[in-house]
Amino acid sequence: MGGTSGGPAPERLGAAYVRLLALAALIGVPVSVAAFAFLALLHWLTHLVWEDLPARWGFDPVPWWWPVPWLLVGGAIVAVAVSRLPGRGGHVPIDGLSAEPVPPSHLPGVLLAALGGLPLGVVLGPEAPLMAVGGAFAAILTGRWVARGGPASALLGASGSASAIAVIFGSPLVAAVFILESAGRAGLKQTRVVLPCLLAAGVGALVFTGLGSWTGLAVPSLSLPGLDVPARPDFADLLWTIPMAVLIAVGVRQVHHLGRRLVPHAARRPALMAMVAVAVTAAAAAAYSLLTGRSPVEVVLSGQEALGVFTAEGDVPGAWALVALVALKGLAYAVSLATLRGGPIFPALFLGAAVGALLAGLPGLGIAPAMAAGMAAATAAILPLPVSAAVLITLLLGSGATGMTPIVLIAVVVAFVTERLIDRTGDDEPAPGPAGGAHGA
Repeated sequence: MGGTSGGPAPERLGAAYVRLLALAALIGVPVSVAAFAFLALLHWLTHLVWEDLPARWGFDPVPWWWPVPWLLVGGAIVAVAVSRLPGRGGHVPIDGLSAEPVPPSHLPGVLLAALGGLPLGVVLGPEAPLMAVGGAFAAILTGRWVARGGPASALLGASGSASAIAVIFGSPLVAAVFILESAGRAGLKQTRVVLPCLLAAGVGALVFTGLGSWTGLAVPSLSLPGLDVPARPDFADLLWTIPMAVLIAVGVRQVHHLGRRLVPHAARRPALMAMVAVAVTAAAAAAYSLLTGRSPVEVVLSGQEALGVFTAEGDVPGAWALVALVALKGLAYAVSLATLRGGPIFPALFLGAAVGALLAGLPGLGIAPAMAAGMAAATAAILPLPVSAAVLITLLLGSGATGMTPIVLIAVVVAFVTERLIDRTGDDEPAPGPAGGAHGA
């Protein structure tokens, strides 16, 4: 008798696999230190450019023209990385995120594009460079014991990525689930990846926490302060979730479609298109500030640290400002996806929260359910990794997540299905290559 359940026998863990688990735990420590240093430097540069220097020079609030010079400098740095260095600064973010390890020779270009572009206003997030840092460091640290390019190397690369992004998502669990789902789409065997990823993500979170306490350096993770989440959603909240998720998925597809049209031009003239993208972003930020009287900083950057603007603790924009914010940041996001370097998740999440705040005035729809549905739908549509999106938003909502879980799950499923239907019937975008990209898979 093979077992009581009648199913297949569980997979045995051999000595080689146990050694890989030990390596995954060991590499989690230096990888987490490298990721911590990367995020601390990114955070310091961002606050220097957008908070410290304007205050020091007497610009309060930040003037409409402030993003222009910084974005042009950032675009020039990214242009050098994508046109002159090996690896072209990392993978193009419009192709989603990849769980495949990044060769160590590509790491200088990835770091230059990220540290030169993201803190200077590029509308992308740090998750893709962090994954690249984790995968590349794992390859460097284990190259003596593991053949590069084999299944063990891919497994350790995924573990390094999980360790590197364990804190940026606010939870090591999110990092592990995200890497596992990405690895499954990339063709890695999930039953072999799950334990190393969980172990490396746990080690990474511990190291991040310890380094933050020891150094006193601020390394931000995804959070949503000041949102009063009800114990349970109303029936009206559930009803509004479905059309909201469809609307957001269609909007995300239009952003993606616009970006896709720029991809061939970016492939032919990467440096020029990088400069075009930052010029469009600077114009969008200036237009937003002049039209609404609000800070142009709301349009630039990933939006990771600005989610609180939509909650009770923030200076919530009015309806007109929210419309302008969604339109102009969406435009900057589209051109950034096609031509610059970074991760696609955080700007999509910010835009989903903005749409939720805009629609929260609908009859019977509360701000917390609207933002939960908006963030879940946007995240599921842009990746699309539905399990990761559901876990990320549920944990982001904090202590009130239990009551909002139905909203999150419905929004994720509706947005994911809508995006897949549009992708199948609507446009002629070329499918990405087999690097684990989100769209066209």
